[in-house]
Amino acid sequence: MASPESFDRAAALKEFDEAKTGVRGLVEYGVTALPAIFRHPIPRLRHSPLSSPILSVPIIDLSVPRSSAVALATAASRDFGFFQVVNHGIPLSLLSRTLSAVRSFHELPPSVRSAFYSRSTKTGVNYSSNVDLYRSTAASWRDTLQMVMGPTRPDPERIPPVCRAELLEWDEHVVTVGRVLMGLLAEGLGVDAGSLEEATCLEGRVMVCHYYPPCPEPEMTTGIAEHTDPGVLTVLLQDDIGGLQVKRDLEGGESVWVDVQPVPGALVINVGDLLQIMSNNEYKSVEHRVLANSNQKPRVSVATFFNPGDRGDSKFYGPLPELVSADKPPHYRNFTYEEFMGAFFSKQLLSRRLVDHFKF
Repeated sequence: MASPESFDRAAALKEFDEAKTGVRGLVEYGVTALPAIFRHPIPRLRHSPLSSPILSVPIIDLSVPRSSAVALATAASRDFGFFQVVNHGIPLSLLSRTLSAVRSFHELPPSVRSAFYSRSTKTGVNYSSNVDLYRSTAASWRDTLQMVMGPTRPDPERIPPVCRAELLEWDEHVVTVGRVLMGLLAEGLGVDAGSLEEATCLEGRVMVCHYYPPCPEPEMTTGIAEHTDPGVLTVLLQDDIGGLQVKRDLEGGESVWVDVQPVPGALVINVGDLLQIMSNNEYKSVEHRVLANSNQKPRVSVATFFNPGDRGDSKFYGPLPELVSADKPPHYRNFTYEEFMGAFFSKQLLSRRLVDHFKF
């Protein structure tokens, strides 16, 4: 490994990116030590709070009576910011087929998958490694196939054939789940169940299919650095490997990292920054991260980020009007979606805390 004095990070990033085979390509090449661009500052990792075995993310059965589902989802969103759902209506066979299809894409021969590699999102479909590769202080050990599924779906022919049918089918089902969840959470706020859907929050969807190869030195890097999601709601399908953790603030100012244990057939749901803003701080967007993969087999996950579809200059977002009164003044100013995402992309992933940018 080059000495700190001689290491040219910009050149190393460029070389990695131009190989167009991602982290998986490094594994295929047979690396046995973590390349320098992936090494995170050791003090930050060493001083991170330890995972707590006495805390767990709530699990909600969506087959319970609606009033109970509303109460459970509302409590989890206010207190934890994360929960898992079972009996959500998506066939279990599709869960496994979707994960398998994503794995198949990322394990295509390098010459095949590199044809999809690009940092441009103009076509709606791109494969790359680390969305903030050139802005972050250290890269994370993962690759991603990303698709912008709404407001307008990409040309299906641009989606890799090996996973095309499964991901298009997954998108149809996840919209149904998203509609149910947004209805429950809107009711929990005391507003009309269709409020979030009427605000086009189901329409702007981005699907990210992450692949976390086994890491030679997992204690020196991350799968995804700690961050909050910028959008309204995230629906995540994860495999049985684990590694996702949620930051939990305890009394006395202490914080711990809580493992989101894989539950067979479950989907992981979390509140995004925009929903925290729209709920006027009733719901909580919390930091989460993914540990670098220390297993012998890769970790696969599929996340759908729900965002507003109406992005015109005359459309403003902020706390829902029904939640603002003399007794409950707004905590945030109004803004356009363009301004919102501009603030998001102006920072590296590790430092993104959007809600603070829009506070009064």
